[in-house]
Amino acid sequence: MATSKTNKLKILNDPIYGLVSIPNSLIFDIIEHRYFQRLRRVTQMGLTNLVYPGANHTRFHHAIGCMHLMQKAIHILRTKNVAISEEEATALSIAILLHDIGHGAFSHALEYSIVNGITHEEISLMFMKKLNEEFEGQLSLAIQIFEGKYERKFFNQLISSQLDVDRLDYLKRDSFYTGVTEGNISSDRLIAMMNVKNDELVIEQKGIYSVEKFLIARRLMYWQVYLHKTSLSAETLLVKVLQRAKELAKKGKELAATESLRYFLYNTITDKNFSSEALEVFSRLDDYDVFSSIKQWCFHEDIVLSKLSKMIIERKLFGIEIQDKPFSEKKINKLKAKLKETFNIPEEHIDYFIFIDTASNQAYNIEKPIKILSKRGKVKDIVKASDHLNLKSLSKPVIKYYCCYPKKF
Repeated sequence: MATSKTNKLKILNDPIYGLVSIPNSLIFDIIEHRYFQRLRRVTQMGLTNLVYPGANHTRFHHAIGCMHLMQKAIHILRTKNVAISEEEATALSIAILLHDIGHGAFSHALEYSIVNGITHEEISLMFMKKLNEEFEGQLSLAIQIFEGKYERKFFNQLISSQLDVDRLDYLKRDSFYTGVTEGNISSDRLIAMMNVKNDELVIEQKGIYSVEKFLIARRLMYWQVYLHKTSLSAETLLVKVLQRAKELAKKGKELAATESLRYFLYNTITDKNFSSEALEVFSRLDDYDVFSSIKQWCFHEDIVLSKLSKMIIERKLFGIEIQDKPFSEKKINKLKAKLKETFNIPEEHIDYFIFIDTASNQAYNIEKPIKILSKRGKVKDIVKASDHLNLKSLSKPVIKYYCCYPKKF
């Protein structure tokens, strides 16, 4: 692969960490690649900026931040006599840099509407394999680590676990951009306390309070930000818009859309037929395609698509009720009857304007424990090592039931 003569040891200025360095020319070339540059046009938090106006940061910001934290983690572990070769260090940086490269427009919305049966993790792996071909096998070790197939287990834990580099960045970053201070964790302190014991990633005992704060911060961020009722309402509305567009496309109706979005609207794309062609089109699909198309759909002849699209563009979001128990059938039927009467919605369209779903939050999964290394060299689950009474309760999933419907048109 031909490379340019540009200075590739660039320094970026990140609002969270300050100066972030690109460690070598291979990583620079990956960042410069159009697959990775697409992440500049994919928001990290979907439509959360309709609640928190500052939340406009992208997957690009997050990926660069993760790479920076991975470099710090590698440095800390090396100072504690954990041998990590230069090849392994580069592979770790590449694996974390590309862990989210398969995210679609508005992060999760496409997974629930126009691309079915395939997760962003699987698409990330497809992108990594394609990049590996272009870079003549230089990403092979990074792919092994990403898939958890490399012999050193703790490498994958740095990428994907309950206390991984991904979470250390997104909690701090999302807290910063939303202004929700409860999520402001000490990622530096947590990384400084990392160690390896029996090929497992552990946190030294003196870092136990930082881990407790991290878990509580994660729980608070989920209810205050990620599962905020208005965010839920907006995200669900976006999914409904895309589902309606997909339904109309299946019926052969003409829809104004960018070429990339048209491909996924007018073709049934699943995990079974997500081909190289589909991956190439996906690499050109981002938030801009979706939003520009929705702006056009505000004037579509289909009343359902136009009403739902206007609701997003004008921020006239669904009303939402959240409760601890499932909604009764009687309650739902009563709401449907009221909607039909008030807004004159036909029976066949009613499910686009009222729907129920669940939101769950499990701050800690005891099946994949965070391990604490005692001063005597023993390893314990954080729940057993901590004297914090709430940690055990954090491992219980909290499920909320919600119902969305229009307040007005």
